[in-house]
Amino acid sequence: MKGGACQDFFLVLQLSGFVCSKVLDYYVPFDIYMASLLCGGPSAMKHASSKWERDKQLVQALIWRRGPTSRAKIHELTRLQHSDVSRLVRELLDEGKLLQAGRANNPMGRKRVMLRLNEGKGFAVGVGFDDQGAAAATTDLHLRIISMVRESTRLNGGMEGLVEQLLGISREAIRRAGIDPKKLLGIGVAGSGLVNNREGMMVMSSTIEFCDRVPFREIFQKEFRVPIFLENITRAKTLAERTLGAGEMAEDMIYVEYGRTGIGAGVIIAGKPFYGSGCAAGEFGHTHIMVDGPACKCGSFGCLEAVAGAAALEGRIRKAIAEGSPSLALSLAGGDANGLSGWTVFQAASLGDKTCSVIVEQAGNCLGLGLANLVNLFNPSLLVLDQRLSLAGEGLLDQIIKVVRRQALHHSAQGLKIRFGKLGDDASVLGASAVVLERHFEIPALKPPWFMTEGLPALPQEAAGGHAA
Repeated sequence: MKGGACQDFFLVLQLSGFVCSKVLDYYVPFDIYMASLLCGGPSAMKHASSKWERDKQLVQALIWRRGPTSRAKIHELTRLQHSDVSRLVRELLDEGKLLQAGRANNPMGRKRVMLRLNEGKGFAVGVGFDDQGAAAATTDLHLRIISMVRESTRLNGGMEGLVEQLLGISREAIRRAGIDPKKLLGIGVAGSGLVNNREGMMVMSSTIEFCDRVPFREIFQKEFRVPIFLENITRAKTLAERTLGAGEMAEDMIYVEYGRTGIGAGVIIAGKPFYGSGCAAGEFGHTHIMVDGPACKCGSFGCLEAVAGAAALEGRIRKAIAEGSPSLALSLAGGDANGLSGWTVFQAASLGDKTCSVIVEQAGNCLGLGLANLVNLFNPSLLVLDQRLSLAGEGLLDQIIKVVRRQALHHSAQGLKIRFGKLGDDASVLGASAVVLERHFEIPALKPPWFMTEGLPALPQEAAGGHAA
């Protein structure tokens, strides 16, 4: 099967709803069914009141995923009747949700009219925050940023102050975009910490200590009265890199975030993010690399981020300079030791500084070992590393690749690609907006009949076909 045909084949599976269960085949589309399995259950599943409404959303979802599409292609991929496709498209054109986008370049026959989404019909807001910065962006239906607001995170006002800041930058992003608030499809909020996205709550954060069971979904819904989706910031960046960056829509990939205060991993399996039973999957920084290693802020010892995180690198360069080792890192920090960071260590190493090169090499070996473990566990086709790691240059990437090839199982690493990410500071807000759009264009299940949700009445023993002993 050729590449394009293969992609269309899997798109047909996703859009038409075929799974290996007769009940699910009719009531639950394939992509939602898979998401429910990976995310811990179908409780967040969308429902349509009629097949017609479901098919309208199916057409929009198809065009959102493929781009400009003809009526004939819609029929081919969805197996909807030609007459139904024509009626559905006409209705969506009348509602202004679709627009004509010129004619196709098909080599034979009459040139087909292409259809696209009306980008003026909907917008999303993505919010991303950690202990360093908070940002909010308004995006269109193709995740193009229309407006952006950035601020340093205000932590001195406690939880109340942080909530007010996040609500404020969201309002400002909407105001700067100049959009009609009625066209806001939803807001995605991506925070640094353990997030239960099913409950819409930030359970805890090791970097923002007062973030303890904060109901962000409820807070934002009360303010904006639109759908709100909460996500872990690493998973949000993973979705952004997969959709817009170095991930190139890989079906099985892992994104590794390397931040100032921690290391995380976002895992994509069969095109869907993996959450785990308690939405806690991806705590890569707290996997153990060394027995009796340095203490970690989580309370354990020898964790990856305690050994190879940016804070660990900062501690090592401070100690080396204090002991008299010369280093370009101090010059890059403006001669002020207080300005030293993991990032200045990376930069100095890329410029050939010997002290920093040794520190980065040690960190690279530990990162490579940790990544080899991920490769053996999940067998991804692609590993995308935080763009900030590229400050150390291609030498760090080459070193990590070498360690992974040496330590991972040959079969698991066969065909594996490892590269730096392409998205920088915008990744969190783009990922948060992507969550909104994925859910908005999710193909709903038909509402199940009453007996599937309420249960059947108890039958007399005779009617059930049983015989007394």
